[in-house]
Amino acid sequence: MPSRRMLLVGLIAFAAAIAGVFVGRMVTQTPRASETELHALLHSQLDLTAQQEARIERIEADFTGRRHALEKEMRAANMRLAQAIEAEHGYGPRVTEAIDHSHQVMGTLQKETLEHLFAMRAVLDRDQARMFDKSVVKALTADAR
Repeated sequence: MPSRRMLLVGLIAFAAAIAGVFVGRMVTQTPRASETELHALLHSQLDLTAQQEARIERIEADFTGRRHALEKEMRAANMRLAQAIEAEHGYGPRVTEAIDHSHQVMGTLQKETLEHLFAMRAVLDRDQARMFDKSVVKALTADAR
C-alpha cells in the first residue's frame, strides 16, 4: 500500500511539474508572437513619421531589457516550483509559495507589457491608434475564437 501511495504522489508531482512548465512557456512565448505582429504593424502599415519611429524605437529598446529580465525571473520561478514539487511530493507550503511567486512574476510581466503597449500607442495619431487597438484586440483574442 505505501508503494502505491508513493507512486500516486510521484505521478501527481510529475503532472504538476509538467503543468508548471506548460504555463511558463505559454506566458513567455505567446506575448512574443503578438509583439512581433504589433511590431510589423507599427513599422510597415501605420506610416509613422521619422519622429514617431524614433520614439517607438526608444520605447521598444527600453522594454526589451526589462522583458528579458522578467522572462529570466519566470524561468527561475519555474525552477523553484519544480524543486518544491520534488522536495514535497505534493501540494505543500513550498509548492504554494512557489506558485504564488510564479503568478506574481507573470502578473508583473503582463502589466509591464501593457504599459509598454500604451506607451507606444501614445506616440500614434488618432487613426494610427485605432489600427493599433484593432491589432492588439486581435492578438489578445486570437486563441479565443
